[in-house]
Order: sequence, then structure tokens, then C-alpha cells
Amino acid sequence: MKIKKAIIPAAGMGTRVLPASKVVPKEMLPIVDKPAIQYIVEEAVAAGITDILIITNRGKGAIEDHFDHSFELEALLHKKKKWQAYKEVTSVSQLANIYFLRQKETNGLGDAVLRAKQFVGDEPFAVLYGDDVIVGETPAIGGLCEAYEKYGKSVVGIKNVTDREVTQYCSLKVESLDDKTFAVSDMIEKPSIYNKFSNYAILGRCVLESEIFEILENTPLGVGNELQLTDAMKTIARRKGMIGVEFDGERHDMGNKFGFIKANIDVGLVHPETKGELRAYIKKLAEEL
Repeated sequence: MKIKKAIIPAAGMGTRVLPASKVVPKEMLPIVDKPAIQYIVEEAVAAGITDILIITNRGKGAIEDHFDHSFELEALLHKKKKWQAYKEVTSVSQLANIYFLRQKETNGLGDAVLRAKQFVGDEPFAVLYGDDVIVGETPAIGGLCEAYEKYGKSVVGIKNVTDREVTQYCSLKVESLDDKTFAVSDMIEKPSIYNKFSNYAILGRCVLESEIFEILENTPLGVGNELQLTDAMKTIARRKGMIGVEFDGERHDMGNKFGFIKANIDVGLVHPETKGELRAYIKKLAEEL
């Protein structure tokens, strides 16, 4: 079954990038010339997804405004015949059918996903975490959608991470199926290095079946006294197994300062308007060190 719906949880407070996120949602922080969340939406669209629900909360109206028409700006660009800018601005509002729902109380990623129950219905759906921008030649979520169509099981996007990182994310019990595909039979949220299953962790992408909602409704609060999506996925992994796909592309954690800086450097080095000057500047800095 083709995946046509996606959820982007974007209700986090962005405390790791304060004070920038005090007024501007962290999802709207730019990577060169586009806000982070636009990269995520474009990834979903490139994978064939047509309907996207973005979970927000109070103070995140800028996200809704960004994906809406801006008639005054569009009229001004049209009048001044700035056609490239006009095309870029108008295309944002035409990417997909984009809907918004507020998570009135921040209570974990699992709670955010549970809010999408009516939007999803009985269909399988994709989840793209709002903090994680993945840049690559092919859409990362597309590989997960293909794995779901092949195996008929829920899928998680995974990477092999360091010991320090695995204690910050989660750890998966995996068995290799092929070069980049694994059977997942168990997982643990934010383990210690002593009780981890492996160094494979879920990083920002998954495809889930609608059974996740009933499981979430019966899952107790977990780490941080929040409803953890990982705890619900663990139930699926133990009951019938999941698929892990080691996705292509470079992941950028936009929820921390270094991730934000790194994303701008990496994208800036390939962006046609900035790559020349940025390469020269980095070379100059390296010579001075």
C-alpha cells in the first residue's frame, strides 16, 4: 500500500537553541535560505506523500504562515518582475495538502502522534521528526516507504551511532536482512551503555500502521514522564517485528546549536549562490588556524 499521509511533530519548545527560539520556532530557523521544516516537507513530497499534518503548539503560527500564500509579497515580486523569487515563494504554498493541529500541552512525541489519529484513519503513515533535517540525493522517507511496501511491516529509519549518542536516542535489537535493511525485534529508549542492544538508533523517520494509536492509548508514561513513541513501537517490535532501514543522506539535528551550524555549512557548500564564497572563506580560516 502506498504511503500518502505524513505527520511532522513540531511542537517542541526548542530549549536547546535558546534564545533564538524564544520568538522564532526552531523549525523556522533557516538553513541558508529555507527554514528547516521546508526541507522536511519537501522530502515527504519527493517520496510521493500528498497529505501532511504538522503538529504545532502555541507560538508557532509562523510555520502556518510560511506554507500559506503571502499575497502582498507575491504581488510585489510580480510587479518588480523578480521571477525567480516569485516562483520560490509561490511554490511553497503548493507543495502538498498541509494541515495543522495544536498539541495544547507538550507531553512527548507519542502524545503528538496520537493527536493525528483522526487524520490518519486506518492507513499506514509516515512520521518525520521536526528536529531532523536529512539532506541527500534521494528522500530518506522514500526508502522507508519502499520497505513498508516490500515487507508489510512498520519501518524505522536507523543509523549506527556512537556510544554517547545511543544513550541520548534509543537502542535497537537488530538482525541483518541485507546491506541496509534489518529485522528489529526490540528497542529501548535512552539506554545506558551497559543495557543497550546495539549502536543502531532511530533517527527521525518511521512508517507506522494505524495500530500504533491503540497501543499509544495503553502505553504508560516513560522517560521524562512523557508518552514516548519508542515505547509504543517497542510493543510492535516485540509482537510482530519491525523493519529498520539505514537511510541515505546526512542527518542534521536542528534542535541543538552545533547541528544548526553544521547544516548551514554543509548546505552552503553545495548551494549555487554560496558555495564559492563559503569554500574560499573556510579555506582562509583554515590557513589562519
